[in-house]
Amino acid sequence: MEEKKNVNQINIELKDDVAQGIYSNLAIITHSSSEFVIDFVRIMPGIPKAEVKSRIILTPEHAKRLLFALKDNIAKYESVHGPIKKAEGPQGPVIPMNFGGPTAQA
Repeated sequence: MEEKKNVNQINIELKDDVAQGIYSNLAIITHSSSEFVIDFVRIMPGIPKAEVKSRIILTPEHAKRLLFALKDNIAKYESVHGPIKKAEGPQGPVIPMNFGGPTAQA
């Protein structure tokens, strides 16, 4: 009897350099009528210039799938670790700039 192959199966390769990941502590999201662009940025304390470390471009449909996947994963995370705190100020979300360490002095 011949074995059926799953035609919907995708083999995903994760290369070593990508598997290391890229640290980002800020995401900037923009969109047009046909795509969403997410720039992942790394801000370092005491450095006035931030660097975009990665840019991901998604169709609106994929952006919505990402939204649902994030909501699902955040709910699972919070069920184990408790609620994630939101840093909000009078002008909206606060970008942490001190990283919890000592203030630099010259």
